[in-house]
Amino acid sequence: MSSTDSPRGPIDSSRVPRYAGPATFARLPRLDEVGRTDVAVVGVPFDTGVSYRPGARFGGNAIREASRLLRPYNPAQDASPFALAQVADAGDIAANPFNINEAVETIEGAADDLLGTGARLMTLGGDHTIALPLLRSVAKKHGPVALLHFDAHLDTWDTYFGAEYTHGTPFRRAVEEGILDTSALSHVGTRGPLYGKQDLTDDEKMGFGIVTSADVMRRGVDEIADQLRQRIGDRPLYISIDIDVLDPAHAPGTGTPEAGGLTSRELLEILRGLSSCHLVSADLVEVAPAYDHAEITSVAASHAAYELTTIMSRQIAAEKEAKEAEDAK
Repeated sequence: MSSTDSPRGPIDSSRVPRYAGPATFARLPRLDEVGRTDVAVVGVPFDTGVSYRPGARFGGNAIREASRLLRPYNPAQDASPFALAQVADAGDIAANPFNINEAVETIEGAADDLLGTGARLMTLGGDHTIALPLLRSVAKKHGPVALLHFDAHLDTWDTYFGAEYTHGTPFRRAVEEGILDTSALSHVGTRGPLYGKQDLTDDEKMGFGIVTSADVMRRGVDEIADQLRQRIGDRPLYISIDIDVLDPAHAPGTGTPEAGGLTSRELLEILRGLSSCHLVSADLVEVAPAYDHAEITSVAASHAAYELTTIMSRQIAAEKEAKEAEDAK
């Protein structure tokens, strides 16, 4: 596929039933079928960094399976994302499940390769450990990035059992490594008990602002989205979503559930409210299908990934249009 070809979209569901055929994300073509892509949907089946319930290594494929019902037109954003830009399923990054340090290096290298083609990444985890190598890779291309982190937890702890790389530590490491723009860091949906007040003090020193799940409930999604847009500005933005940001009623299939979370509707509406932000890549992690019921969690995750993919596709199309107009002058 050349850069001038029209994007190849999902399999036609009027010819092949949605429950038939390979379960690529949204029934999109594989990367090897199109040759190049603007947005690469890639799985990272890795959960060695979890501190409680394992199983997120199966999350990516559960999200793909649940995404069979996604359709090509997104009315909430008035866009057909798979027609605006080429989106393809890049398969999985195979990381060593017995060596976290080696796995982190492998994920970073694979992300470097995909980003080096000009693609943006929509990564399906896996546990939240994978956010650190992904951020390292994105920062090589864009410099320190703004981070919007949807999660019940802060994930800025120092170590677990002396281990620096776990699903509870990626954003402390990212701040320490200088790959985040500390003037534009936000947690959304945090809640639940902590080890002590010092957790919040340390987090604030790193530059994070916090929007709790109670804030979303009291202030509403439009006000929260506006606050986040103002904090992010025009900086390159990375969004990381831990599915446990949702209440267990909406996402039971996760490793560390906390009561009092967002609804799936609130999460989707906040994401839609960020469509004007410069989204350079994103991840969605911690879907553990063994604890799911009737695909509740993976369906919610597939829709969140769809909204993020739509945002990236719209921006890619707008950038191409602007470049074509500039070249025509």
